[in-house]
Amino acid sequence: MKKQLLLTTLLLTVATTGVWAQSTAATVKRDVNQQTRIEQGLQSGSLNTKEAGRLEKEEGRVDRMQAKALQDGKLTPAERQRLDQAQDKVSRDIHAAKTNDVSGNPQSASSQRMQADVQRNITQEKRIEQGVQSGALTNREVGHLEREQARTHRREAAAARDGQVGKKEQARIQHQENRHSEEIFDKKHNNLHRKG
Repeated sequence: MKKQLLLTTLLLTVATTGVWAQSTAATVKRDVNQQTRIEQGLQSGSLNTKEAGRLEKEEGRVDRMQAKALQDGKLTPAERQRLDQAQDKVSRDIHAAKTNDVSGNPQSASSQRMQADVQRNITQEKRIEQGVQSGALTNREVGHLEREQARTHRREAAAARDGQVGKKEQARIQHQENRHSEEIFDKKHNNLHRKG
């Protein structure tokens, strides 16, 4: 009887951990999708640098919410619902910004810098997503990495506030992204693994 109870408890733990992992992977996947839509808007000229900066600020808020939700290593259904609602709002705002009468010049130096920064965000989020899916990252680690990504979004938003991203601003953003990239690598290779 004790063996059966222990086995049942173990199976429930594994199943629950798997559900939390899927939820975490889904929220990170949405980050990748939102960033891709912002990059596409910059590339097509349907977003200008200032609009992209405002959207990056919103993305930062979502990443902070993810970080807070994952502090305890779990993503509850209520937390997942709040994240979905926040991501739905960002999605609507991306659509609205891309379809308004404001346009950008995708060939301008400022837009090119912003495009490069957003592309880097996509790469970082994909690496985090891969770490979740492979089990190399725990939820707590994902939370920490999303908090760092939120800092990058804030810096991007500040740089684009006036509609222009300068060389020095981009250099500071890239420096922060380089540190974040190293953190992702370290956390994926620190031998802490998701159970289940």
